[in-house]
Amino acid sequence: MYNPNSIPITAYSNITDKEIFSFEDNYGAHHYERLNLVVRQAKGCWLTDISGRRYLDCLAAYSAANPGHHHPKIVQAMTEALLGNYASVISNVVYTDPLGIFLDKAANFAPQLAPRFGKKGNKVLPKNGGVESVETAIKMMRYYGWKKKGIEDGQQEIIIFDNNFHGRMITVISFATTKKYREGFGPLTPGFVSAEYGNLDDVKKLINKNTCGILVEPMQGEGGMKVPPAGFLRGLRDLADENDFLLVFDEIQVGLGRTGKRFCFEHDNVVPDGLVLGKALSGGLVPLSIFMTNSELMDMAFTVGSDGSTFGGYPLACVAGIAALTVLEEEKLVESSAAQGAKLKAAIEKIAQQSPHVKEVRGRGLFIGIEVVDGNAMDFCRKLLELGLIVNDSHGHTIRISPPLNINDEEIAFLIESLKKVLL
Repeated sequence: MYNPNSIPITAYSNITDKEIFSFEDNYGAHHYERLNLVVRQAKGCWLTDISGRRYLDCLAAYSAANPGHHHPKIVQAMTEALLGNYASVISNVVYTDPLGIFLDKAANFAPQLAPRFGKKGNKVLPKNGGVESVETAIKMMRYYGWKKKGIEDGQQEIIIFDNNFHGRMITVISFATTKKYREGFGPLTPGFVSAEYGNLDDVKKLINKNTCGILVEPMQGEGGMKVPPAGFLRGLRDLADENDFLLVFDEIQVGLGRTGKRFCFEHDNVVPDGLVLGKALSGGLVPLSIFMTNSELMDMAFTVGSDGSTFGGYPLACVAGIAALTVLEEEKLVESSAAQGAKLKAAIEKIAQQSPHVKEVRGRGLFIGIEVVDGNAMDFCRKLLELGLIVNDSHGHTIRISPPLNINDEEIAFLIESLKKVLL
């Protein structure tokens, strides 16, 4: 427990928490609602403050730390790259072996995407933050509409969904249905129409001659931890095939084992035309994201000069990405997510049956939401922080539970006991 007289743990600095709060307040943008904790160390499933008190991380940086914080194999790979002088950013006018090896690893990590366009493999376009790869996917869909469907350039339309979250760049917030994401930031980018998440009939009404794609989260995270109804993703797949447009899944939060499958779309036995990954792609240690699609589509849309990124696919990020994907396979983190997630969700559902505060429990794998009756999820998150648990809200009304995929039985037990104390 907290001891003000204890010796500070080894960290970047021993500057007091109060001073850090002051620095953030005086010199930073106030664009996040914070929990009053300054993290000094992160290891495995645990975060540590200056006094040495540990907190179970049940957020994992929105699924970025899937293999746990500072996973030793990923850290070792990155350290060797830095010490070996092959980590620096290199001009894209030449080749690097980390990028080549990463592209091979990532392209073959997913099944053949967009098989109706041939089965010559996938290709990968790397970027930094996930929102960059979302915008790359948007470019792909728009280009396909212009090149292959004959839509007049500038008239292409993409169907998105209510309460979506794909990032916060201008084009992406332009189709956000959450008012606070876009208000005051206009003029916004046109070319998007929104359907109710899970409602196929609503989607069908929006399809027209200018429709070039659908962009969807196979399970919504920021939108309230929502699992789509059975048949919804299959229905989107059928609509894309019947009307000749592209179906792209944003799996930045829900991919790479988070929902108990390697990819969330595997729950519905549906394969997209394009796939966006990020966050956990590097084990959470350096920004790395990708847009992946069928090789025929990639070669059609992206030619010399049509896209680029100084740090997209730079050596250090690629080294981390190779190591992170290897860890996911070798340590069977997908299987761990499925098993531990089933155990955790069952325990939470049992709590919900007795709790006056819980409206609904939903989720897959280690991506679980607890919707509260009064819509005040953050109040419960603050109480859980006092008990040594880090969670946050989703869409205001839902407590998000998404710990690292290697969470063990003892840590699950601590999580469950903490939830009981605030929900019962």
